Amino acid sequence: MKDISKYQGVIPAFYACYDKNGDVSPEGVRALTKYFVDKGVKGVYVGGSSGECIYQSVAERKLVLENVVAAAQGKLTIIAHVACNNTRDSKELAAHADSLGVDAVAAIPPIYFHLPEYAIAAYWNDISAAAPNTDFVIYNIPQLAGVALTMPLFREMLKNPKVAAVKNSSMPVQDIQMFKTEGGEGFVVFNGPDEQFISGRVIGADGGIGGTYGVMPELFLKMDELIRAGKTAEALPVQNAANEIIYTMCAAKGNMYGVIKEILRRREGLDLGGVREPLYNLVPEDKAVVDKAVELIDNAMRKFIG
Repeated sequence: MKDISKYQGVIPAFYACYDKNGDVSPEGVRALTKYFVDKGVKGVYVGGSSGECIYQSVAERKLVLENVVAAAQGKLTIIAHVACNNTRDSKELAAHADSLGVDAVAAIPPIYFHLPEYAIAAYWNDISAAAPNTDFVIYNIPQLAGVALTMPLFREMLKNPKVAAVKNSSMPVQDIQMFKTEGGEGFVVFNGPDEQFISGRVIGADGGIGGTYGVMPELFLKMDELIRAGKTAEALPVQNAANEIIYTMCAAKGNMYGVIKEILRRREGLDLGGVREPLYNLVPEDKAVVDKAVELIDNAMRKFIG
């Protein structure tokens, strides 16, 4: 049976890092990678939604991944999201990730055009074939991609021996149980919705990949610790506190990732820039939202981490 321990635990989604001109900052990427190493998370998910992948070029995404791999020094599980809205660029990113020795590549389905399932399967299998030494992770996020991972499509993909996991960001936690059961022994399912970290883990998720983990990794690591110890009731207040922080961050006029980066600047001294347009950057009125989120994080750290 395949060793899945490298995928078990807390895997933050990596944030886009920009300099003052809005270009990808290798220095920022390396600093954020070191931050995650120091926090003790299991790994990082690079080039996904939190990494603003659909707003970055192929060259930029390669630059980000190269610097993550260099800075991680083998201390993190690295999953590289390589999907573009065409197969050619996706295969190029997959081959590049494979050459760097990442643990897995991942991909959402193509967006905009509603493709038949056999075309989606071909797209994913073509990407997987371009990274022959690397596990493949299906990213199921129907509320944004506009396409759901159905059981017939999932069964088709399981014919590919490189398909090792599903990152499940659909809202019904039952989907996690269904994919876990159908995938069989040694198949990995990641919980996607951060607000359901406990629910997903209890129903069978091996770990979690989430966009808000990075701003409060200690809280998700605490939940992971308690769940592993069978102390779900003790994990619930931590989840509730994390959810209040998430809801607060979403209340800004600017994009949530802009809020996250400002919090990391204040609390951790990380300068990761803003977000790339058309994502909306923070406005002066958002200061109150950031202040409140920082206060909530600080309070939760004192209460649950000490």
